[in-house]
Amino acid sequence: MRAQRIESVDILRGFTIVAMILVNTPGTWTHVYAPLLHAEWHGYTPTDLIFPFFLFIVGISIYFAYKNKPNNTKTYKKIIIRSLKIIGLGLFLGWFLPYVPFFKPFSELRIPGVLQRIGLVFLVTAILNLNFNWKILLSIGITILVGYWLWLGYVPLNGEQPTFDRAPNNWANYLDVKILGNHTWKTDYDPEGLVSTLPAIVTAISGLLIGKVLSHYKNNKLVILSSLGVLMIIIGTVWSNWFPINKAIWSSSFVLVTSGWATLILGIVHYITDVKKVKFGAIFKYVGMNAITIFFLSSFISKTFYLIKINDSQSIHNWLYHTFYTSVISSDKLASMLYAFTVVGIYLLLGYILYKRKIVIKV
Repeated sequence: MRAQRIESVDILRGFTIVAMILVNTPGTWTHVYAPLLHAEWHGYTPTDLIFPFFLFIVGISIYFAYKNKPNNTKTYKKIIIRSLKIIGLGLFLGWFLPYVPFFKPFSELRIPGVLQRIGLVFLVTAILNLNFNWKILLSIGITILVGYWLWLGYVPLNGEQPTFDRAPNNWANYLDVKILGNHTWKTDYDPEGLVSTLPAIVTAISGLLIGKVLSHYKNNKLVILSSLGVLMIIIGTVWSNWFPINKAIWSSSFVLVTSGWATLILGIVHYITDVKKVKFGAIFKYVGMNAITIFFLSSFISKTFYLIKINDSQSIHNWLYHTFYTSVISSDKLASMLYAFTVVGIYLLLGYILYKRKIVIKV
C-alpha cells in the first residue's frame, strides 16, 4: 500500500527546504538581513524555525508512511538503510572536496550535520512509532524534555553549576567536544551535536502525534491544530524563563515553541489546501516531493561554487555574485538576498521539472 500523501504536508515540506536554501546561500555572509540569520545564542529568529519545521514534518511523514507497515525485520531493515543513506549523504557533503585529493583529511571532517541529524532522528522516531501508541509516545516526549532540562540545568559538571550559555560547563557543549573532539562545527560546540539530537527526536515525535490528528479527526482540524499549536507556543514561552529558547542546544522550550509554530502554520495550510481545495503553493509541493535530493544537491553545488577558483582571487560563487549583483545593486544586503532568491528560483524550477517528469528520487 502506498503512503498517503497530504497536500499541505508536501507544501510545508517544500517551503521548508526552499527556506533552508534561502538562508544557506546568501551572496555574502557579511551582509545578511537579520531575520535570515540564526540567533547568536538564546532566542530565535524566523531562520531558527526552519530546521525544526523539517524534523516536525519528518515525524508526520513517518506516521503516514509506516502506519500500515508490519512490525518486522523487513520494515526495520528499510528504516535502517534509509537512515544510513541520509547520514552518508551528510558525511559526504562534509568530506568532499571539488578538487584533488577530492576528500579532506579525516582529522578535519565535521561529523555532525543537518542530514546526519535528520538520519538519526528518522531512525529513532520510526522505530518508536512502530512499537508504541500515542500515549506512550507523548510520555516519552515529555520525559525527554523534562529530563533534558533537569540534566543541563541542575546536574553539576566537573564540580560546577552547569549553564545553558555557550561555555565549557554546558553539558551539551562539553560532551560533544569530549566525544567528537575537533570534528565539530566550532571548537566549543556544534548546533547539530550528539547531545542535542535527543530533544530533536521529540520535535519529530510531535510531528508523529500531529500526523495522528490529521489522520483521525475528520472535522474541525483547523481548530484542533491551532489550539494545540498555540498551547505549545505558550508552554514553551513560559518555560523559557527557566530553560531559554535555544537552537544550538535544542532546548526543551525551543522544541515546544517551534513545534507549536509548525502545528499552527500546518493547520492554516491544511485548511486552505486540503479542506477548501484552494490551489495554493503548488510550486513548494513540487520541491517537497524530492526534498532530501534537492537539499543535498543545493548544498553540494553551493560548496563546489565556493571552493573552485576561476582565477587567483575569485571563486565561482564570488564571480557570479559580484558580476551580476553587486555591480548593479548598490545595497549590499539587497544584493546578497537577491542572489539567494535566484538560487532558490533555480531549485524551484528543478522541483517543477522533476514533478512534470514524474521523477521522485527516494533516499
